[in-house]
Amino acid sequence: MTHAHVSYGIQAAYGLRVSPATVAAWELGEAFPDENELMALAGALWCAPGDLLGAPGTLREHRVAQGIAPADLAMRIGMDPYEYERMESSGVWTGNDGQAANLAEVLKLPLRAFFQVTGRDEALAGLLRSAVDTRWQAYVRKVAKLVPLPKPRIEQALKSLHGDYQARMAATLVRGATADNAAADARAFLDHIVEHFWDRIDAAG
Repeated sequence: MTHAHVSYGIQAAYGLRVSPATVAAWELGEAFPDENELMALAGALWCAPGDLLGAPGTLREHRVAQGIAPADLAMRIGMDPYEYERMESSGVWTGNDGQAANLAEVLKLPLRAFFQVTGRDEALAGLLRSAVDTRWQAYVRKVAKLVPLPKPRIEQALKSLHGDYQARMAATLVRGATADNAAADARAFLDHIVEHFWDRIDAAG
């Protein structure tokens, strides 16, 4: 399909006027369609909106990937539409646990994505930083209460994280530039502790 074919398909089926030049700019990554344009583009290309998004990272991107309108999603998770749209715009999840569970089901969210879009990453990060800095065994139950996964997987992930972080801290005991580099490496490890946790959870699964 040429850019003109796509442009015509969008206008004929969805009533949106999008020039072939705009379609070309989307293709080159020089411009990005809004939500309505993305839905129309997916329809013109006979694919799902999610196929055009890559890996969604925000709540809005996960919703658009499933082709669900904000009001429809709000209704399906039991939330006021205005409250949902305000929450999606701010990027701060304000729903309760029941709404969060419904959200995960409707949007088919993997656990990692669920934690990200509902703001549970912060609480998890705090527990993980404490676990790698002290006795990780003391945090298995706390992490398991937050993360609904088998305890052996969580134990394996925490033990691995603890070993990696302590190795980095041991490297800071030498003097000079090597210690400075090791300290920076340890800080970076903590900054991305949640990502490291999910990587290890995936490996343990």
